[in-house]
Amino acid sequence: MIKTIIFDIGNVLVHFDYMPYVRDLLKDEELVDRVNDAIWRSGLWAELDRGEPAEKIFPMMLAAGPEVEEEIRRTFVNVGQCLHRAEYAIPWIRELKEKGFQVLYLSNYSEYIMQANPEVLDFLPLMDGGVFSCYVRLLKPDLAIYQKICDECSLDPKECVFIDDHEENVKAAIEFGMQGIHFTAYLETKKELEDLIHKEKNKELYFSQKHLLETFLEKGAISKAQYEKSLHDLTVKMGMGE
Repeated sequence: MIKTIIFDIGNVLVHFDYMPYVRDLLKDEELVDRVNDAIWRSGLWAELDRGEPAEKIFPMMLAAGPEVEEEIRRTFVNVGQCLHRAEYAIPWIRELKEKGFQVLYLSNYSEYIMQANPEVLDFLPLMDGGVFSCYVRLLKPDLAIYQKICDECSLDPKECVFIDDHEENVKAAIEFGMQGIHFTAYLETKKELEDLIHKEKNKELYFSQKHLLETFLEKGAISKAQYEKSLHDLTVKMGMGE
């Protein structure tokens, strides 16, 4: 049974479109490329997500691109401008909550970016909690971070669906024992989640009715032939043989 939906935040509930932002800010493709090398491709941005302080990481970014130091500084200081909360985020969370699901977050996210634009996280009070990578010093797709959210929120992985825009993070969640959905776009992912929930409910109902038939057979209320016919009809009706 699915009880918990776990969302990634960046590029799922919050748009993090840093490339258009950097292009608009610098207006020069060569500068854009060098700044991206220093901030993102260097792996230093991920260290912020891991919980390293900006005071430590920012000088390392400047050192990674000394010829574009001023551009790195402008990009980093104003990076909050590239964050925008998705319009569908709050309605989607509310809809899932109204259906009785626990809704959590599991995100590679830094304290620096939280402070740069806290308004985009205005949906957090609607959720039931979660884990930010910077506070536990772990990053997806490390299996330890999936264990962390299960420990902190008392979760059974088999009862969780994890949604993330990075396929490797979804694969890690599945390896850990959760069900996973690779987020590509809101409407497509919403439908995929709804289909998965429906399938799981169908499966639960099927096994409940199968168990009832087995009980009737054990008590002699139906014959073996009646049991087999009823089970066949049930299996076909609920599509469990597909």
